[in-house]
This record gives sequence, C-alpha cells and structure tokens, in this order.
Amino acid sequence: MLIYHATSDAAGVREAYRRVSSEMAAVPGLLGNELLHGVHDPERFIVLSRWSSLEGFTTWEQGQEHKGSTEPLRRYRDTTMSMPFGVYEVTAEY
Repeated sequence: MLIYHATSDAAGVREAYRRVSSEMAAVPGLLGNELLHGVHDPERFIVLSRWSSLEGFTTWEQGQEHKGSTEPLRRYRDTTMSMPFGVYEVTAEY
C-alpha cells in the first residue's frame, strides 16, 4: 500500500510517521513500512507498507482502529491527488 503526502514540514511528517508506526507495530498481517522522501521534490513523501496478504490489509482497513492509528499522518495527506493512496499486489518478483 502507498499513501502519498505533501508538506514542507519534514520534521512533522517524520514524527507523525514514527507515532503511527509505533501504534501499528502489532497489527496482524503488517510486515513493515517505510517513509520515502522525494529526491527531486523535497515536499513529497510516501508511506509504503507491506502486508502478508490483501485480506490482512482489508481486515485492518475496515476495522475500528484504522482511522485512529493513522490520524497523526492524515494532516499531511496529498490532497491535490484524486486518490492519495494506492493498493497494489505483487505480480512478479525477481
């Protein structure tokens, strides 16, 4: 899963990411996540999360804890995009 963020507050987004990651550490099915920072556009960030299965992600996303656990990052979401997130499945791996 990818979630796109846009902000000039790099320290704020890093702190929010740290808080969210700490909160989500025990979520079943979550294998890990990373905060990516734009090389060519320093105001762009992406949170990349890896899940054991699409079902595990969907269960978490539809659960009660989803909104609360990701709230600190929500203010940084890239609202210029029609869909500031993407859900992808691996179709090839080398």
